[in-house]
Amino acid sequence: MIDQILNYLSYDFVRNALVAGTMAAVLGAIVGYFVVIRNVGFAAHALSHIGFAGATGAALLGLSPLSGMLFITVGAGFIIGISGDKIHRSEMAIGMALSVSLGLGTLFLSLYTGYAGQAMAILLGNILGVSSNQITHMIVLSLLSLGGLAIFSRKLLFASIQPALAEARGLSLPLLSTAFMVVLALSVTLASQIVGILLVFTLVIAPAGIALRLCRSFWLGIITSIIIAVVAVWIGILLACLTDRPVTFWITSLLFGLYALTEAWCRLFTKSDR
Repeated sequence: MIDQILNYLSYDFVRNALVAGTMAAVLGAIVGYFVVIRNVGFAAHALSHIGFAGATGAALLGLSPLSGMLFITVGAGFIIGISGDKIHRSEMAIGMALSVSLGLGTLFLSLYTGYAGQAMAILLGNILGVSSNQITHMIVLSLLSLGGLAIFSRKLLFASIQPALAEARGLSLPLLSTAFMVVLALSVTLASQIVGILLVFTLVIAPAGIALRLCRSFWLGIITSIIIAVVAVWIGILLACLTDRPVTFWITSLLFGLYALTEAWCRLFTKSDR
């Protein structure tokens, strides 16, 4: 098996997949940690579905699905951010927006007459088909996202834990929320290249959720989330090469299994303390 793995690592497409997967995993793990803390998991779910219309619309026009999804998700993230608590209270509006986005995406997909594999890649991801040009774009987006997040991460953490106190001290909660939603949109777009639009929620939320169950320190939680995400992506890619099964299946299965084990361990540990 080790010889097989080393043989696969000699191929450019596998190395490209590992590089792209690592970038998406690191960004998704860090951003996902703030998503869980701020309890805005709905936003990651909403942005991925809204991005579906952008990706399929771009493919229909002969453009890059990544560019189309990026444009739509960043715009939607900006709107969600400036809406603040209003969007949280409008469950019906959120549901209708998601339904319309999925409907438009389905329409664009039905009208698309190009390569069928590209349509499947939009839905389920195609990390093994990532090109060097796409990796360059992903590196730029990842660095921009992480750089922006590093600038306001302390303020964002403070506003996430103590929003009333943060506002009293002069922090602009709508501005922080908008900036974070734009970074989340970039993260969702990159993660969709790995696991597809339908399962992007898993890569963004699962590692952070597991880390929060295991760690009490913020920085330890961030590091743990990154390790979980990167390891899951790497193992998923290598297992896909060895078994000829989808990468998405392995990544989601690994993260689900780890989450189930973590929950069982935490509940058992909590009962034993009592």
